[in-house]
Amino acid sequence: MRVALVYPQVLDLARFKENRKEFPPFWVLYLAAVAEQAGHEVSVVKVSDTDHVRDFSGFGAVAFTIPSSATYGTIRDCRRQSRYDGDPLILAGGVHPNFYPEQTLLDITPHAVGIGEGEETFLQLLAQAGARRFQDIDGICYLRDGRPVRTKPRTLLQSIDTLPLPARRLLPADDLVMADRLSTTDLRMAHVMFSRGCPFPCRFCAVAQTRIQYRSGTSARRELVDMIERYGIEGFAIVDDNFIVNKAKVRDICMHVRDLGLRWSALSRVDTVDEALLADMAASGCLEVKYGMESVSPAILKAMRKNITADHIRRAVTWSRSAGINVKLFLIHGYPGEDLKSTAETMELLAEIAPRISRVSVFRFVPLPGTYVYEHPDEFALHHTSSQPGWNGDWSQYHIHHNDRHWWGTEDQFAQVQQGYEQLAAMVDELWPERHHVPTPAPVV
Repeated sequence: MRVALVYPQVLDLARFKENRKEFPPFWVLYLAAVAEQAGHEVSVVKVSDTDHVRDFSGFGAVAFTIPSSATYGTIRDCRRQSRYDGDPLILAGGVHPNFYPEQTLLDITPHAVGIGEGEETFLQLLAQAGARRFQDIDGICYLRDGRPVRTKPRTLLQSIDTLPLPARRLLPADDLVMADRLSTTDLRMAHVMFSRGCPFPCRFCAVAQTRIQYRSGTSARRELVDMIERYGIEGFAIVDDNFIVNKAKVRDICMHVRDLGLRWSALSRVDTVDEALLADMAASGCLEVKYGMESVSPAILKAMRKNITADHIRRAVTWSRSAGINVKLFLIHGYPGEDLKSTAETMELLAEIAPRISRVSVFRFVPLPGTYVYEHPDEFALHHTSSQPGWNGDWSQYHIHHNDRHWWGTEDQFAQVQQGYEQLAAMVDELWPERHHVPTPAPVV
């Protein structure tokens, strides 16, 4: 059967205004790989806000992926305005449908919406393209007697090593291999995923899977060798939600890839690393760790349920630099409760550790759908959520590309957030003028 897997173009979250590509759609590439393995003919289709009408004639199944609420409208319009023939199986899945399957089912009108881990679900749905008997398929939402119903949750795979490698060959090489993207180097690099899920309860983050699954070192090495041979990569960036959690699993991957001569980077919390692990990572080629620092204010960190302290940050930075690993920090400014005092606390520690930091990215807080904050608007004095009066139906407003909307609190509180952000961003612009950094706009006089 001919199968189309549709996904929206997602530009780099930190540097949106420069139209830099984000990492490839791994969720789609894994579905494509298992479908091809099962004998289906798969096409991967990229759409955008301004280019989303497609001709799906001849396809027996069309599956739409919605990786964020901000891209919901693009996929909805593609579904409604594109051309189909016969009666193809229409499916939807991704981050947004995972949190809001009933709404997705009624609005985008697929035959079924996937919830949770997708590979086995996808194959079972494709097998029902003709009969459309969905009641025995775990992890979906579908219409029964005109009403949305959910089947029982799907059990996670015991080992994600059983999955084939993502079907990168279905995308142009330019969408996979990049330069100027690996720390401060110009190395030819690609992105990889070596784990799934995150067990931490941060209230600003929309992670549906709280059990972390790791691939083995053998599996990671096989993928990297394939990309060396296929694309000539010199490095890779691990884009997992939180790669450095299980030290034994991380060491297994380090041991299996250290002789490949590749340089690499990964994301981590500041409280999951230690000196010995960082030394092992450096020996295997790690040149940068990107830490989610978010804030230094004890009040903000507690409200976020981040469960870290300034000492965690200091230690992680010191240990990383001692191992010869560069440090990049991610900050989130404007979380509910942010004021000039909390901003000053963050700036004070930044000034202290600045000599040991290579790069910093500042994100403005956005209450992303699916997060604890979004689902508890009254607790955080939120505005503009889909559960509140006056909701305008525009999911695209929940993007993190330099988003300066007034999301919570009073006008006076928002004024403090605005003033604090300008101070923090100006400091980052001055101390870490990255090659691709978007400068802070000058205030309007």
